[in-house]
Amino acid sequence: MRAVAGLLILALTGCSAQVAPAMSLGGTAPAVAPASAAAPTRTAKITTIRTTDTTKGVITVIGSLTPAPKAGTRIPLQQWIPAAKRWQEIAHGYSSDSSVTIKAVQPGSVRTYRIAVGPQAPYPAAVSPVISLKHYVWRGIFKRGVLAAGGKGAPQFNVVPPNEGPRRAEADLLANKGGFVWGDVDSTGCSYVRNWLGNLTDGTVRVSVHNGTKAITSVRQAQETETWLNAKILGVTRLRLQVTDLKSGYGPYVSVDSMMLCTN
Repeated sequence: MRAVAGLLILALTGCSAQVAPAMSLGGTAPAVAPASAAAPTRTAKITTIRTTDTTKGVITVIGSLTPAPKAGTRIPLQQWIPAAKRWQEIAHGYSSDSSVTIKAVQPGSVRTYRIAVGPQAPYPAAVSPVISLKHYVWRGIFKRGVLAAGGKGAPQFNVVPPNEGPRRAEADLLANKGGFVWGDVDSTGCSYVRNWLGNLTDGTVRVSVHNGTKAITSVRQAQETETWLNAKILGVTRLRLQVTDLKSGYGPYVSVDSMMLCTN
């Protein structure tokens, strides 16, 4: 019995020794699939966008590109054109490490912008999230014409014609002795007005700017002098420029050169 039992144990032990290596080598057990590698991606972002020259209308954009593309990669600045319902490239810059600076000259506007970078193996193309900018630029106060004019004492509000004053900023304001003259312009989308004034009359006048008919600010101007009359006008949609005679021999006569800071 002991001999039989010993043989039985040896037989079972031998079987176990034969099965275990087969399992460790794989046998019929299913293989574990390796995790798939994540596709490489690149991101683009506008970090700064602002108006840097309100006279020329320069917009400066700084963007970041991660990971950095090849040095000198062309990066377009695109502007959304609502009327055409499409993106349009208005300027471009070239990458330096992971950043790019782009400058564009544009008229006053409220528009949406983005930057983009083309595909570079192993990275696909990337487009930045969009960002909006109110772009304020100086323009002549009479660019949109005069809405209405009036006054007392044969008032004259004479805007210099485009062929003589293409900036649409110059006008002569006159009236008879003791009179006044005014003119209204559309100031929607504008934040500031600056008026150069030249008093050509033989006496003292008062020049003022109004929100409609409500005065914003004014200046008393002596005979044959020059001065400035400036004011914040954000939210004002109808701006009035007025000259009133205070004391003169033949009535007020003021030449103006007026500009507004506008998004249109």
